[in-house]
Amino acid sequence: MVTTRTGVWAIAARVCDPEVPVLTIEDLGILRDVREEGGTVRVTITPTYSGCPAMDVIRQDLALAFAAEGYGRVEVDLVLAPAWTTDWMSEEGKRKLTAYGIAPPPGRAGVPSGPVRVRIGVRCPRCGSLDTREVARFGSTSCKALYECCSCLEPFDFFKVH
Repeated sequence: MVTTRTGVWAIAARVCDPEVPVLTIEDLGILRDVREEGGTVRVTITPTYSGCPAMDVIRQDLALAFAAEGYGRVEVDLVLAPAWTTDWMSEEGKRKLTAYGIAPPPGRAGVPSGPVRVRIGVRCPRCGSLDTREVARFGSTSCKALYECCSCLEPFDFFKVH
């Protein structure tokens, strides 16, 4: 059983997002803290949405991952503030999204007091074209929109900027 902060972080960091299984919860940026206290592991995660249905599965997967490493007790805390943002997603996570066929969020999330952001285009993860169009504001999950590439004619999910 590992007990160092780095060791318990590494165990939690391997847990995958059930909605986009090529991403770990670390890639997604929802893993906020992991610590071991007297045999109990306490994991803090921030959902991408306050009602994200994946949280129960992630909680179970964290318990299984730590049980496999000899931990009997795992506490998972959901923290809603500060709200998750796609800015917390790792660059490796964005590369994995593209390879999986999902357009990653471009740039950084807007700030309320800053300039108005204008989105120029969403790049097709299959052919790289910027000639794309939004088909539906919500894709296979609430985090994504459904797009279509006007060049290769393939539909794809776009992970929205939050």
